Amino acid sequence: MFGLNLTWQWSPGALIFIILLCLLYWLGISYGQRHNPEKAILKPHHLVAFAACIVLMALLLLTPFDTLARTQLFIAHMVQVVFLVTLCAPLFLLACPEWLWQPVLQWRPTAAILRKLTRPFIASVIFNLTFFIWHAPNPFRYALQHPVVYHIELLSLFLTSLLNWWPLIGPVRELRRLSYPVQMLYAFLDGQPVDIFAFLLVFTGAVFYPYYEIPAPLARLGLTPYAMQAAGGTFLMIPGIVDLIVMTPLFFRWLGHMEAKAKIADQKMQEELEEEAALEESEA
Repeated sequence: MFGLNLTWQWSPGALIFIILLCLLYWLGISYGQRHNPEKAILKPHHLVAFAACIVLMALLLLTPFDTLARTQLFIAHMVQVVFLVTLCAPLFLLACPEWLWQPVLQWRPTAAILRKLTRPFIASVIFNLTFFIWHAPNPFRYALQHPVVYHIELLSLFLTSLLNWWPLIGPVRELRRLSYPVQMLYAFLDGQPVDIFAFLLVFTGAVFYPYYEIPAPLARLGLTPYAMQAAGGTFLMIPGIVDLIVMTPLFFRWLGHMEAKAKIADQKMQEELEEEAALEESEA
């Protein structure tokens, strides 16, 4: 159809990664329920989030859509990136209750590493550097020519985006201590580099990735390499919109927190006034 390459290609690396993710999840649940059965409660939404994450990753990496993303349609590549970063990563974090991370935190070396990597500045720098290194023209071209390298690119973006989401929705509270205003600032600033890159893809007029072979039927319809790049850049703006969506509940939580503090302060002041009035009456 329209000359699209819809062949199924074997992707052992991506399949092994997905299987390992399922295995580690199952082992973590088994360990928690064996050593701490009172706290190791897995709720339905945890399983739903994990299943959605795995199914979506399989559809993105193990179907002909992956072939399109590597050979013909740049926008398909951006769909892979955006879905892995803005859907799969937060779904995976939501699928993991806090007790599931306790074995990692109990071992000092891994706990120390996780504490450093989930610091907002470090997490943001790691993700953005990973994104830009892979999308530099030469590394990106090499990845397109080597499917294994291409999937390493996508999976590294998924893993670093877990760190990137952690300051906002990380399941371990002791590793997520930002106040609501700082969380909003983080959500805004963290997405700026990728947003700027998306604008460059759309508005510069230069073709950054002339490596895709656009099918002849689509080319006859006017689909040029730059039009495909601009479409991919437009889709890449979605994470910026997600950041704004994330900031909205944070803002209202902050307002609620401030209101609660104000009520406590007012109540305390009222009690002090009542005590003073009672003291004056007793002295009179």
